[in-house]
Amino acid sequence: MKFVLSIVLNAIALWLVVLLLPGLDVTSYESGDPTVALIVTYLLLALVWGLVNSIIGKVVRVVSLPLYCLTLGLFALVVNGFLFWIVSWLSDVAGFGLDIDNFWWAIGGALLMGLFSAILNGIFNRAGDRRERD
Repeated sequence: MKFVLSIVLNAIALWLVVLLLPGLDVTSYESGDPTVALIVTYLLLALVWGLVNSIIGKVVRVVSLPLYCLTLGLFALVVNGFLFWIVSWLSDVAGFGLDIDNFWWAIGGALLMGLFSAILNGIFNRAGDRRERD
């Protein structure tokens, strides 16, 4: 259940990021109902973001550890932008998904995605913790 909630919250965060940044756009796959197709596209992009972040992200973070130390953690912005760009590339290969104008929009999108995901996960995890205590 937590996995599904995480995907839904990341999809909402991605939707907010695309609303705020003009350099990002989402292209839904072809379907009968455009609203359903767009919602499913956001959910699929959130799933791809989670997989890329957990699989490729760990490897990239370990390899770039010296740069993290050298830049006092600021290199994390570049790494997260790179991972966001990979999500765009993978979704483009699949024929739908995230379109990013350039790498700077990818860095901004990754920054906002992390911020919105943290806020949404904090809100909904606290509400879930309260329900478990009662």
